[in-house]
Amino acid sequence: MLKTRIITAIVLLAILLPVLFQASPWPFAWVTVVLMGAAGWEWARLNGLPGTGALAAGVALALACVWTLLIGGLHAPPPWVWSIASLAWVLGGAYALKAGPTGWPRIARGARLALGALLLWGAWLAIVQAKVHGINFLLSIFCLVWMADIAAYFCGRAFGKRKLAPAISPGKSWEGVWGGLAGVILLGFTWVHVIDVNVAVDSPSLFTLLVQRHGWISLLAIVFLTAMSVVGDLFESLVKRAVGAKDSSHLLPGHGGVLDRIDALLPVFPLALALISL
Repeated sequence: MLKTRIITAIVLLAILLPVLFQASPWPFAWVTVVLMGAAGWEWARLNGLPGTGALAAGVALALACVWTLLIGGLHAPPPWVWSIASLAWVLGGAYALKAGPTGWPRIARGARLALGALLLWGAWLAIVQAKVHGINFLLSIFCLVWMADIAAYFCGRAFGKRKLAPAISPGKSWEGVWGGLAGVILLGFTWVHVIDVNVAVDSPSLFTLLVQRHGWISLLAIVFLTAMSVVGDLFESLVKRAVGAKDSSHLLPGHGGVLDRIDALLPVFPLALALISL
């Protein structure tokens, strides 16, 4: 299993790193269209659309992303787009987590499919726009989510006693959440005072932009983004638990599916764009 995970990771890096560090955002945008199409297929399968129907849903989402690129190019959408996406995540996430795994299937399948398509499309648009802002900005958002996850894992393993959401993800603890938050705050301090000051970066990081625009309130913004990364993770876990699935798919051998890799990123990117647009 470890060998499979390593091989898959190497293949993914070989695909993603060249387009990530391309000066033009277009190659990155097209690669992410494919990934979102795969995520759309996984979402449809998890929400009761079998076989050809799920494939059609994934293709439809990918085509919606392509249409967005062809019509609007890489121009930034109006700020209200990020506000709507943020509101959908905050309210929809709260509702879904309150309903729990037993309540999720009671929502009409059409509504679940539409919600997933909207959230995935909004996240894709935000990810592409983050690349337009610059590689440093994009990587700072990725690293925020990764730090929250990694620090939460180790702090949860070492100190975790109080379960965060036992009906959804029994392994997560409140101690892990606080550890993840501490890790993100440390990361943000390092990015603002070390990386953005001493490294020749192509753009300000998310952390620097938040400090420049919101001052000390940026700390609350970082807390909010970290919390929403947890919501994204829990949201996907809830959907999988509702249907008894361990992984969203087996597209990435040793790593599960695309949704398993990007779940915590989905709410954070549009929320980050919303916060720097205020």
